[in-house]
Amino acid sequence: MFWSIAERKIFMGEKTNNAFIAIGLMLFALFFGAGNLIFPVFMGQNAGVNTIPATIGFLMTGVGLPLLGVLAICYSGVNLRELAGRIHPAYSIFFCTALYLTIGPFFAAPRTATVAYEIAVAQYLPPEMRSMGLYVFAAVFFIITWWLAISPSKLVARVGKFMTPVLLVFLFLLIISAIASPMGSWQAPAAAYDTGVKALGQGIVDGYNTMDGLAALVFGIIVVESVKMYGAVSEAQITKDTLRSGLISTFFMAVIYAALCYIGASSVSLIGVQENGAPVLVKTALHYFGAAGGGILGVIVIFACLTTSVGLAASCAAYFNLLLPKISSKTFVTVMVVVCFFVALFGLTTIIKNAVPVLLFLYPMSISLIALAFLHNFFNGRRCVYVWTTLFTAVPALCDGLHGFGLKLGAMEPMLAALPLAEYSMGWICFFVVGFAVGIVQMLVTGKKEQA
Repeated sequence: MFWSIAERKIFMGEKTNNAFIAIGLMLFALFFGAGNLIFPVFMGQNAGVNTIPATIGFLMTGVGLPLLGVLAICYSGVNLRELAGRIHPAYSIFFCTALYLTIGPFFAAPRTATVAYEIAVAQYLPPEMRSMGLYVFAAVFFIITWWLAISPSKLVARVGKFMTPVLLVFLFLLIISAIASPMGSWQAPAAAYDTGVKALGQGIVDGYNTMDGLAALVFGIIVVESVKMYGAVSEAQITKDTLRSGLISTFFMAVIYAALCYIGASSVSLIGVQENGAPVLVKTALHYFGAAGGGILGVIVIFACLTTSVGLAASCAAYFNLLLPKISSKTFVTVMVVVCFFVALFGLTTIIKNAVPVLLFLYPMSISLIALAFLHNFFNGRRCVYVWTTLFTAVPALCDGLHGFGLKLGAMEPMLAALPLAEYSMGWICFFVVGFAVGIVQMLVTGKKEQA
């Protein structure tokens, strides 16, 4: 990759003034995935004239929250399992397992195959053949994923380091073309974005789809270890260097996402509102670069999504092998890709739709954990504060998730709907505050000093 020289200096232990730039670009590469490109363009299509507030909301959770997640791991000085274990060891297993399944075989990993298929293949097939085409493509995609994930090879890393810059160059050309010659004017917004405030709130929820806020809790320890290898020793220096690195990643992600939101908003008058973001990217590339541009985008996305898929399969297998060491990583990789294949058969739109309720539960729990990590010293790390805050936050988060699946909650529905920010799926914030207060009261009443 274009930062490999600086990266070598980091891992050789050489202290360089610009090593944090290399770490920041490494973090950007970890977060930046071709599968995420479909969300800002689709949101831009639906937000229309309210794209600016929607984009601000999207950047808060799609870019800002991942930075806070990395900093929380850095500040806490522990990995995700240990951080969640401050609540309870059983909760740590539950939370980490739910997180890995979400960014792995249930949603993010199969999404890589469907995004690649929609962008690279589906456009060339007649409608009646697209279902069968998806079956064949997904089978080949995950067979290759399995082979690369179980084979100790540098091929994936090399392809990934090559494809990320190529994809960035293509996006840069697409963005410049769209700004220089817009496809059309911004249209009226969809109902979920019909006011600036609603667009902001919906943008925050749309940012969940990137899943980077969840992934940050996993990647955080990688960044911290890289900073330490660079030479930082004190907690203050580690935090400072992690923040500087994170801001680099945040800047590039914010620019790309904002530009893609603009492209989506400008595309509606020419191509109409699409079913998801994949055809928006394809038709935009065809508009500006012709058939060759669409083909090039497809090839880039296939390879970029494949490297992401391999990384997700390997990391999830490593986690479950840690939980169940008697079962080999190779077996877990096999199970992962089989599950991914069958989930991918439901198609991109269905995967995205069913991921939202799960994310409406997991994101509040993740944000709560991040906030508690930063507030740890304020309440002396008392377990009761962790427990009460998490329990209270889980109630509306679980209800939002169930409601997202279309389940009725009976008498609880009007109560939850009356909460501040409930219409933006953020009513859990009130519960978080109350749970935190209850935990503080118990801490003051008991006066015990043991920590989580």
